[in-house]
Amino acid sequence: MYRYLTQRNNLDLNKRKIINDPVFGFFNLQSELVFDLIEHPIFQRLRRIKQLGLTFQVFPGANHTRFEHALGSAYLMRQAISSLRNKGHIITEEEAEAVTIAILLHDIGHGPFSHVMENSLVHISHEEISILLMEEINSEISGKIDLAIKIFKNEYHKKFLCQLVSGQLDMDRLDYLGRDSFFSGVTEGHVGVDRIIKMLNVWNDNLVVEMKGIYSIEKFLIARRLMYWQVYLHKTVVSAEFLLINILNRAKELVSQGQKLFATPSLSIFLEKQFQPNDFRQNIKINNIPVLTHFSLLDDNDIHVSIKVWQNHSDQVLSYLSKCLINRNLFRVLTSDKPYPSKKIEKLRSTIKSHFNITEEEIKYFYINQELTNSAYSKGSENITVLSKNGKIMDFSDASDINLSALSKVVRKFFLCFPKELDFI
Repeated sequence: MYRYLTQRNNLDLNKRKIINDPVFGFFNLQSELVFDLIEHPIFQRLRRIKQLGLTFQVFPGANHTRFEHALGSAYLMRQAISSLRNKGHIITEEEAEAVTIAILLHDIGHGPFSHVMENSLVHISHEEISILLMEEINSEISGKIDLAIKIFKNEYHKKFLCQLVSGQLDMDRLDYLGRDSFFSGVTEGHVGVDRIIKMLNVWNDNLVVEMKGIYSIEKFLIARRLMYWQVYLHKTVVSAEFLLINILNRAKELVSQGQKLFATPSLSIFLEKQFQPNDFRQNIKINNIPVLTHFSLLDDNDIHVSIKVWQNHSDQVLSYLSKCLINRNLFRVLTSDKPYPSKKIEKLRSTIKSHFNITEEEIKYFYINQELTNSAYSKGSENITVLSKNGKIMDFSDASDINLSALSKVVRKFFLCFPKELDFI
């Protein structure tokens, strides 16, 4: 793909760098291979992808990126490895480096504005693209991250290592909760990360938490629930993200009709082509360039600069939606604990059609009717297992002395978004 790392390895560089992180302070990179991976263009691309997508439209400080989140997750992984080793669990240096690399690279498959692209321009999960990109990098460096990929795919015999990368108490969640809380200013998301890591243990090859850490886990789950409703699923954030999805869908529709549309070269490929998962798995070539390479050249800047230009496009729908997003004239949001009745939706559609003088087919771009769900903890799905002092194993919901019904209950909210200038409630 890039043939980059082999070129960098020949340089005489000091690879024992110190990172100054606003959340965790100063920490060191653990190996030269980790340094080389961070320097790779595929990883550097994460500097140009916001961790929280369009959340900055609501919380002005939420401009941090996937890059610092990945570094923070890798730092926490080393802390977890040290803690488990102190409890007598054998983790070799090769395994420690591999699981650190697995968490470092876990987000390289994210598209622009994080999850938005998965709902518009590509139809494959970012987790699978991450694996494909890891394999591409691995081929460049003669299989040096074979073990990291096995751990990431849960194909390594020490299953607890994969659980540190992807699980109820993985380093990804422990970093993003604290980091997102820090940058958004929503203090309810702050959790005792150090305490939780110190309370982790391994039992029968599974990651468990010791009983004396039960209160920290309760706080973690409550913080996660609050962050979802206050930040990740904030109604205005949802409105902005669905607006962006509608913009990209309209742009894609216009291109499919043969209309000329400004877009960066990387974005143009994804507007013109309808890529399916197998296209990524087979890494098909477009203009003699593999689709994974096209994807790895795409970031938030491609989307943002294109939408700025689309404000002046002759298409009324694309122009209006683009102006709304660029100027933060976001759609009004109504919420309900029940689905909105069909009569209300039809009335809204009629109001939109009349106000904007558009076709029946174009109405769909001017409103969003969606259901969102959230559950902080679901027993039976990736359980948090608690290890008592006498060696007894139990599910967290049985070990905790608080009523967990609010945390385990699946909460559903229905959103109805539409332009603010409409006289419709």
